[in-house]
Amino acid sequence: MKARTERSAKSSQRTGEQKKARSHVLLKAYVKRPRNAAEKKARVEEILRRLDAMYPDATCALHHSSPWELLVATILSAQCTDKRVNEVTPGLFAKYPTIEDFAAVRPEVLAEDIKSTGFFNNKSKSIVGAAKRVLGEFGGEVPRTMDEMLTIPGAARKTANVVLGTAYGIPSGVVVDTHVSRISQRLDLTKNTDPVKIEQDLAKIIPQDRWIKFAHQMILHGRALCAARSPECDQCALNDLCYAPDKRI
Repeated sequence: MKARTERSAKSSQRTGEQKKARSHVLLKAYVKRPRNAAEKKARVEEILRRLDAMYPDATCALHHSSPWELLVATILSAQCTDKRVNEVTPGLFAKYPTIEDFAAVRPEVLAEDIKSTGFFNNKSKSIVGAAKRVLGEFGGEVPRTMDEMLTIPGAARKTANVVLGTAYGIPSGVVVDTHVSRISQRLDLTKNTDPVKIEQDLAKIIPQDRWIKFAHQMILHGRALCAARSPECDQCALNDLCYAPDKRI
C-alpha cells in the first residue's frame, strides 16, 4: 500500500511538471518574436512605452541632496540594498557634512559608521579616497565626464553613470545593476551577462535620451514584479512581449 501511494505521488508530481512544461511551451509559442530589424525596433519602442505607463515618475532611489552625497550613497550601495543605504546616510551626512570632513576622517573610523552596509573597510577607503580626489583634482566638485569620474576611487562605470545621469542629467551610459541585467536578459535585449557588454547592447537599441529613465524604470520593475525568484509574470504589463525561459504562468 505504501509503495503504491509513493508511486501515485510521484506520478502526480510528474504529471504536474509535464503540464507546467507544456503550458510554458504554449506560452512561448504564443508570444510573437520579432523577425527582422523593424519588428525588433518596434518591440523595443513598445517596451519603453509600457515602462513609461508603469513607472512614469521613476527616479533614483538613493536619497541625496548633492552630487557628492549621491556619489557616497552609490559607493555604499555596492552589495547592499538602497533601503539600507538610505537608513545609514542621514546620520552619516550629519556627522560629515562636507567633502572636507570625509577627506579628513580616518578610513577605520568611517568604517564603523557604515558597517551595516557591508564591505565597510573597502567602502570607507574608497569614500575617503574619493573625497581627497574630488578636493585635490576637481576643486571640490564631482566631475561631469565619464573619463574624470573613472579616476575617482570607488567609481566604476555603474557608479559614474548613476552620478552623471541622476545628479547632472548627463546620459553618459546605461546603469546596469542586477535588476537591469536580469530583466534585459529576460526581455532578450541582450544575450550577454557581463555588465559592460550589456550596457553596450542596450546603448545600441535604447535612444540616448532614454538611457537615464530606462535604467530607473528597470530597477523599479525588478523590485516590484520581475524578481530574480518567482517573478509575478501574470501581473506584468510586459507579459505578452516576454518569452524568457524562466517565465512563470
